[in-house]
Amino acid sequence: MKAMILAAGLGNRMRPLTLYKPKPLLEVGGKALIVWHIEKLKNIGVTEIVINSAWLADILIGTLGDGSQFGVDIRWTREEEGLETAGGIINALPLLGDEPFILINGDVWTTFDFASLLDVKLGDDLAHLVFVQNPEQHPNGDFTLANGRAYTFDQNVEGENLTYSGVAVYSPKMFKGLEGGKRPMLPLFKQGMLDGKISAEKMQAAWVDVGTPERLTALDLQIRQGVYAN
Repeated sequence: MKAMILAAGLGNRMRPLTLYKPKPLLEVGGKALIVWHIEKLKNIGVTEIVINSAWLADILIGTLGDGSQFGVDIRWTREEEGLETAGGIINALPLLGDEPFILINGDVWTTFDFASLLDVKLGDDLAHLVFVQNPEQHPNGDFTLANGRAYTFDQNVEGENLTYSGVAVYSPKMFKGLEGGKRPMLPLFKQGMLDGKISAEKMQAAWVDVGTPERLTALDLQIRQGVYAN
């Protein structure tokens, strides 16, 4: 199974830290955010990793290289300007192939065991999303989880309203026939949910959206103090 890590964002909310360093290279616990993901993927046997790049791409690519220092094979895509999530994935599809792949946002940190993603059987589904308890900065959540399926709020399904963690398994069929260029992910999620083709689960692990310098500092301190067993 291959994996893709999204790493092309500008990191505007993290400025000034991201003026000269791409957000995925910011460190917590003495290690770059993206390296935590790479090592976790390597540990479950996923060694073919695609990473997209845009902002400060030369620094990101120059630091991580071909992945050999981590025992993985990294393939890169470059975006002249950020293509947003779906656009970045469509741009990378030639490297990802025809089989389902793991997708991870480069700016989250989690103790979630990616090994369980290897057991996801999509069947006719287009995606399997991992949700988390709504964080303080996003109290209303993104979608509803009910009986292992994901729904939009508009569908008015009884269940638990949760936040998308940025961890998922996608089928390339999710993007079939779609042209490249800038394209957000949310409309594809919503259509997939309306069609009943997206499964989901709730993460039982620590998760942090490292979206501000304050959250980065707090997470770094917690990891160094041993709050999280990763």
